[in-house]
Order: sequence, then C-alpha cells, then structure tokens
Amino acid sequence: MNPKLFEGKETPFYYYDLSLLRRTLTAIKSATADSPHFHVHYAVKACAHPEILRTIAQAGLGADCVSGGEVEIAAEYGFSPEKIVFAGVGKTDREIQTALDIDIACFNVESLPELENINALAAQSGKKARVAFRINPNIDAHTHAKITTGLNENKFGLAMDDMIAAIRRAQELSHIEYIGLHFHIGSQITEMQPFAALADRINQLQLLLEAEGIATPSINVGGGLGVDYQTPDLHPIPDFEAYFSTFKERLQVRKNQEVHFELGRSVTAQCGSLVSRVVYVKQGHEKQFVIVDAGMTDLVRPAMYGSYHHTLNLTSTSAEEEVYDIVGPICESSDVFHTDYKLPTTRRGDLIVFRSAGAYGETMASRYNCRQLPGSIIYSSANPS
Repeated sequence: MNPKLFEGKETPFYYYDLSLLRRTLTAIKSATADSPHFHVHYAVKACAHPEILRTIAQAGLGADCVSGGEVEIAAEYGFSPEKIVFAGVGKTDREIQTALDIDIACFNVESLPELENINALAAQSGKKARVAFRINPNIDAHTHAKITTGLNENKFGLAMDDMIAAIRRAQELSHIEYIGLHFHIGSQITEMQPFAALADRINQLQLLLEAEGIATPSINVGGGLGVDYQTPDLHPIPDFEAYFSTFKERLQVRKNQEVHFELGRSVTAQCGSLVSRVVYVKQGHEKQFVIVDAGMTDLVRPAMYGSYHHTLNLTSTSAEEEVYDIVGPICESSDVFHTDYKLPTTRRGDLIVFRSAGAYGETMASRYNCRQLPGSIIYSSANPS
C-alpha cells in the first residue's frame, strides 16, 4: 500500500483493492468449478460500494439481500434477478412488493406470518412467489455471541419442529411455490467443524422431509466463512477449498438438487482498509494516546464487537516502537480501536491504516456527532479512482 496514492486525499476514507477482490472471486470460482450445482451469492450487507458490487456481479455471483434497499441496488449494479435471494425477519410490505416487482429468485421466509403476507401481496400482483424456509438448526458456530445466528435462542428462522407444518402451509397457498430450505449459523467461522455439523443436520432434515413425501429442489447453507484479521498479508484469500470441500464431502445432495451459498465477509474483508490521519499524540500520566480522525462512526466493529483490525503506521520512518492506545474523536468512551498497541514512533500527520475493513466497515458507517461519511478510493492495478 503506497502512501503516495493518498496524497491530497482527505481522511478518513476507505481504500479498496479490486485486484485482490478479483483474485478472491477467481479462487471462489476455482473451488466450485467441479460442482455446477453449487451457486454462490454475495451477502450485500458486507459491503455495498458500487464498484465492489459491479465487480462481484460481473464475476457471475448472485446476491444475498436482507432489505428491500439491498434488493434494489443489487439489481441496479448488475446482479441478475434470478440470482437474487431476500432474507430477513422483518420484511415490510414495501420491501416484499419491490422484490416481487423485480421478480427475484427466492424469499427466504422466517415466520408463518411473513409467509401469509407474501402470499397476499403476490396475489394482489398476480404473481407466484418462490420461497425457502429459514430453519434454525440449533448449531453453535463457536463465534462471537452477537454474530451467532443458528441457536434456538436467536431471533432468526423457524424451529426444526415447525418445518414440516410450515412447508405444508406453503403448499396450500395458491401464490406460493416452496422451493427449499435456508440455513445460516453465524459469521467469522474459522473452523470447518460447524459447517460439517450443519451438513449433517441438513442430511437428517432431508430424510424427515422425504418420509413426508416432500421434495426439496434447493438447499441454501448460508455463509459465515471467516478471515484472518490478525495477519491479513499471510492469508489475503480465505481457504475456500476447505470450505466448499466440507459440503462436497458431508452434504448428501439429491439428484438435480441445487446448493446455494451466501458469502460476504470472506469475499470483501481483505480487499478493504480504512485510512486515517493522526490528529494528536497525547501523553497521559499512564498511557500514550494516538488520536486519529477516524472513529467508530467510520468503523464500528471494535466498539460493537471488540473486534481486532491489524493496524499500521504507513508513514512513520522510525525504527523504534512505542505502545499506544489508538482512539478516535467520537464523544464516546467506547471509541477505541486498540489499547496497548505497538506502533513505530508516531507523530501528528502520520497515516494510520486499519486493515481487513472491507466487510462491515463502510456499510455500517454513520453520521453520529454530525460527522461526514468516509470517502473511498478504488484501486485496480495502477489505476486509483
């Protein structure tokens, strides 16, 4: 990352490396090349920058959306409607109507009241809505509590005990077409065991459905594959081979059955960084503080989840290291990126870069404290824009 790229650019801003993103997409396609029944969707909530979306759509991935707004921008930036799926526990009438008008591939339904509402709105539009039921498999993903989604205590999906009754109700509704099951157990999962457990649970559920004479054309296993936040340069591209191989080996796929994946963080996290500038270096009685112009309004993950982002001083020429708390300017005591973190001796004006910020970074930015939203630089080979 060459600091000359950033000369004259007002900080803070996001820096996206499209070359790395394209290599990541190539790795995904390579890992699924021998499985034409595998279909990968990008989770738009991870990063919705227009150039990111265009690049992913051009690579042929579908879109996983969790709001009507995401459905709209997915279609706007090149994702084919027949590759767009729409999940979420609280889809509003307007959002459902938007998705019906665009004629998306599937609604991932999370409750019976939602199913009934989709049927009513589809009837008004003279359409038939394709639906998959999100089933809660009660599997512990062994990740942060705030990004675990597959336990019975979570708000998402239907309980397994309610699966057959929900499908039977869908089959009764004249403007609903049941096409499959949907699962998602959590995010930032770095071991394959939870995915293997999910595959085993899906195998059990499929046997139950077949005993009831229910055919399931599509299985959506969700996403959740994590990235290396500690040493991003050692692992710029996640281990997609191990991830997809887990499902190839463990999931018992029926003839002509499609398997769908919804990857977000693993696609974009490593291609994005947040670039900030040191406003002050403050010497306290017990600590030194590096105060940067980026804050929790620009990258909320450390404040929200206690998340780690590998951090560099891009412009210091010092060979000496010092220990700092790296903090932002927001009027909240939680606006802290790191405590007791080693950096080269740092001065006012130095560029500080927070790595692995391409997922759940810019897309979660806010205008709290009436701050401006961060800008962005897109870098592809030698062509920044």
